[in-house]
Parts: sequence; structure tokens; C-alpha cells
Amino acid sequence: MSTDPAISKEPAPRPRLRIPVHLGVIMDGNGRWAQARGKKRTEGHVAGVRALRGLVELCITYGVPNLTVFSFSSENWARPEDEVSFIFTLLRRFVASDLQKLIRNNVRVRVIGSRAGLDKSLVRLIDDAQAKTEGNTGLNLVVAFNYGGKAELTEATRTIARAVASGALSPQDITEETISSALYTCGLPDPDLIVRTSGEQRISNFLLWQAAYAEFIFVEEYWPDFNEEIFVRVLETFALRDRRFGGIEARIT
Repeated sequence: MSTDPAISKEPAPRPRLRIPVHLGVIMDGNGRWAQARGKKRTEGHVAGVRALRGLVELCITYGVPNLTVFSFSSENWARPEDEVSFIFTLLRRFVASDLQKLIRNNVRVRVIGSRAGLDKSLVRLIDDAQAKTEGNTGLNLVVAFNYGGKAELTEATRTIARAVASGALSPQDITEETISSALYTCGLPDPDLIVRTSGEQRISNFLLWQAAYAEFIFVEEYWPDFNEEIFVRVLETFALRDRRFGGIEARIT
């Protein structure tokens, strides 16, 4: 069994930083990172997992309470079969190799997205990771896997429609909170900051409902190059944003 110590929670003081309550990350650019170095795309995904481990440690160290990462979208099935299979293998390895370390660091793991099309053994692995970390009270690590924002909203609509059809809910009683509670992210605060790497500037079907008032920061570096320097730069940029939520005065979050 690994004896890695718990992650330090004592970052150097940086007064210009604002720590998000919920950080969302679109981890983009693994394949292009690899191709730029004459490597196979799969090597980019391996490097991307290393960057994810680093991000989890940074969130623990800097005190980010909620982190959602976009690891595999429902549209990614269109990629070559061998690449999709490799990504699934990486998820298995990540859970198997990192679970004990996540437990030691009080991390709660939650995997959101459709279970359709996933191998039963992978579903069991996901369920096991969630069950073993359910009582943890530190960082909420949410992995969006086989996830799509439109699909999530569609499923939420079906859930609410079934409640109306059964008489458990009246149409006039449907509120924004009703919809939020039917989403995969029920119980989590909406993200106040979403970061996308690789220079692309679009949301790509990620947390469509939840991102209504999120700040977006796009960084040029590919995901495997994401490190503490970039992380701090993002938090410094976030600190400069004037978050008014439709009002006149900035609101501190």
C-alpha cells in the first residue's frame, strides 16, 4: 500500500488571489500537445492524467472546495475506437491507483454523466469509488465522464415530467430550484469559475445550466502543461473580475 503523505495545505500567501467556490475545468488539448511533440495522441492523454493529479493537489493546497473536470463528453464517442478505449482504460487506472490517496486527503469523488454504453465493470469501479469516499468532507472532486450538458437537461426534464404525470408535482410549482435538484450536480453550488485550456473559447456542452453566472477564463497552454504557475495566473485573473450578477454593485463570492 502506498504511504504517500497527505497533501500540504499551506500555500504561500498571495493576496491578489480569489479562490473559487466551485472551479470547472475543460481539460482540452491532450492530442494536440502530443502531436506537437511527435508523440501518439494516447501519450497526450497519459500526460493529461498527470496534470489532473496536479490540479487536484493544487485545489487541496489552495482550499478550492469543489472541482468539476470535463474528462469525456458524450460527443467524444465519435473519436477513433482505439482512442476511446484507451481513455476508458486511463479512467480505470486513475481510480485504481489514486483512490487510496484521495481517501487519505479527505476527497469525495463523484462521477456525473450517463452510464449508458459503459462497461459494467467500469460502472462498478465508479460506484465503488463514490461509496468509499462518500463520507469525506474535503474537496468535492466531480468527474464529468460520458457527460453532455444537453443530455443532462433532457434527463432532468424527463424526471420532472414524470413527477408531474404522477401528480407529485404541479406545473406551476416548477422553479429554478426544481430543475437544479434534478441535475447530476444536485447539492453542489454552481461553478463561479470555468477554465478551458488549449486556446479554444467555447463551452462545448459543459454544465450549461450551472454556468449561467460563471466567469470564463481561457488559457493558451494545452492541458498537459497546466501547472501551479498557470493555476495562480488564473486565480489572479479571477480576482480582477467584477461579479455583479445583473446588478450594479459587485458581489463578493
